[in-house]
This record gives sequence, structure tokens and C-alpha cells, in this order.
Amino acid sequence: MILYNIALSGNCHKVRLMLHFLGIDYETYNLDLGASEQSSKDYLAINPFGQAPVINDNGTAIRDSQAILVYLARKYGGEKWWPDDSHLLAQIMTWLSTTANEIQNGPARLRMYYKFGRPIDFKYATDTNNKVLGLINNHLSDKLWLVGSEPTIADIALYPYLALAHEGHIDMTPYENIQAWKTRFEALPQYLAMPGIFE
Repeated sequence: MILYNIALSGNCHKVRLMLHFLGIDYETYNLDLGASEQSSKDYLAINPFGQAPVINDNGTAIRDSQAILVYLARKYGGEKWWPDDSHLLAQIMTWLSTTANEIQNGPARLRMYYKFGRPIDFKYATDTNNKVLGLINNHLSDKLWLVGSEPTIADIALYPYLALAHEGHIDMTPYENIQAWKTRFEALPQYLAMPGIFE
């Protein structure tokens, strides 16, 4: 398996986490952003959107971090990561949608602004961030994990940009339940950090 990767991308980190949790051997191909490799003809043949991550699993290419998590959980994770229960699966999918929308438009955008100097709608990103963090913190008030009694790909999907929130100048002090969840997540066997999380 090959992972087309960007080291500082939270979306790529989700996939690295999943591969480590599953114990899957893989090769990492780090895209050269300085040379705009993500926009090259060869890479666009792999992913026409010019984004990472992408995995190539013995000739099967999957793009988009949420889709990759679903693929890996379903193919390699068994009941632990992909439960055979329609209600649990629906809950997992709602959190994957939250990740692609509110997390991406809130915490991830603020990180993009402060760490990489990208222009954003600052008010919208801040309002979205505050709303989604409040909702997640409240959701975790009586739960160890986002869905069910074990970690799922919902937890993996949300983890990177919540763990990197300080890079978006987000004060996580008020969100005690998220902080406790983050500590539990980082204590999981095969946990893998990325640059920025503990800095």
C-alpha cells in the first residue's frame, strides 16, 4: 500500500493513524509542495482534485481522508472499527460529515490562517469553531468516545485538527471533555503523533 502524503496535513494524519492502528505496512510518498507536485500531470492522474491524502491499495486508488478511513475500516478493521450496527454506522457517518464541514471550516481554517498565512473568512471560521467545539464538548460530557464504547473512525477523523487547535490560536481550556478525550486517544496502542501536536 502506498500513501500519498503531506506531513503537516491533518487530513493525511488521519490516514497515518488508521494505518498504524490497523498495523498495516505501507510506503509513504511525500508530495513536493515546493515543486507543486500536487498539480503535476502525473499526480492529477492519481487524484484529479490535486489533493492529499490518496492511498493505492494494490492498484485500488482511494482519495479523500474520510473515504479512506471508511475503506480501511471496512476492509481491514473488522467489527472494532466498522461495527455491524446500522445505528452506530449512521452516527459515525454524521461525525465524518461534521469533520468535512464544521471542523474543516472552523479549527482547520483558523490553523490555516495562523500557521500558513492563508486568507480566510475569519468571523465565519471563528463562529463555526466556537459552535462545533461547544457541541463536541457537550456530546462528550457522558461519553468516553464519540460513538459507542470503543474508538471508531469518528474519533480518528476529528482528532488531528482538535489536537492541532493551538496552532489556530484556539484556547481549548474551556473544553475539558474534549481535552480528556484527547488524552484517552493519545494513550491508545499504536498511537502516532505528527508535527505540531505536542509543540
